[in-house]
Amino acid sequence: MEATIHSSEPMIDIENLSVTFHRGRKPVKAVNGVSLSVRPGEVVALLGESGSGKSVTMRSLLRLHPNGTTVDGSMTVSGRDVMGLSNRDLGQLRGAVVSMVFQEPRLALDPVYTVGRQIEETILRHEKVSRAQAAARALALFQKVRIPSPERRLQNYPHEMSGGMLQRAMIAMALACNPKVLLADEPTTALDATVQIQILLLIRELQEEYGLSVIFVTHDIGVAAEVADRIAVMYAGRIVEEGKVGDIIRDPKHPYTKGLLGARVELAHGRDRLITIPGSPPDLADMPPGCAFAPRCPQAEEICRSHVPALAATGDTGKVACVRYA
Repeated sequence: MEATIHSSEPMIDIENLSVTFHRGRKPVKAVNGVSLSVRPGEVVALLGESGSGKSVTMRSLLRLHPNGTTVDGSMTVSGRDVMGLSNRDLGQLRGAVVSMVFQEPRLALDPVYTVGRQIEETILRHEKVSRAQAAARALALFQKVRIPSPERRLQNYPHEMSGGMLQRAMIAMALACNPKVLLADEPTTALDATVQIQILLLIRELQEEYGLSVIFVTHDIGVAAEVADRIAVMYAGRIVEEGKVGDIIRDPKHPYTKGLLGARVELAHGRDRLITIPGSPPDLADMPPGCAFAPRCPQAEEICRSHVPALAATGDTGKVACVRYA
């Protein structure tokens, strides 16, 4: 689903981002030289297996990494240099400019306060309004995300709400201060299929209504096709392919992207078995030389095991990191 983008100036601009965790015996380079831009009103899906660096890349935009993490490169959001923000300015960025919807809302919400109280506190922290005005906006947000009996549900504690309803409440909280950017970290993974599609449609509907720029993290290419305008495929901390949704689905270039498409259950009907990607992702603390996907790639050549390919253009908007297109 491709939206109309109204500006060429990026709302999010990430340049050569690297994130290294210093724990245990060896440093773990979870993100390695990622560059990505998102324009106003655009939805970009970060696609890949667990451990590919998707969530780490996204959380870097809010500087949510633990102590002992080294972050290099540059990141700007709505013209703000994220790396240079003070803690006070960073607190203003979170919620008012950039909001995040987490994969598991029960872990993101405080269990000792009602959901309505937590939304109100978010509004009061960023805006000069009364408690009554914050409560009225919380009610309007619950109505916007179509939570039934919203007045009563605002008085619920997180454990009193179902997974799908709680995720709607998290989306309401994310929109509480009219942000420009929404970060969604696999927000439908823990939900059943029926509720999942409802949440996806809701996110896309609200994105269009509010004109949000969105980064949507997922391991499911079907979900990416449903919600995004562009897809960036990540593997072992790098972006290996990038392009418009339709181009990626119709004509994937990177062998890893082809493997992800081939492993979709709905494409397995009529085949003897589901096609899988052999092997496992590499250990990020002990990366192999050359292309990280080479040990699993059916098309790997000798050069792949010694050369790390850069992203190369494959048309007007596409990019791929593979020696076959260098």
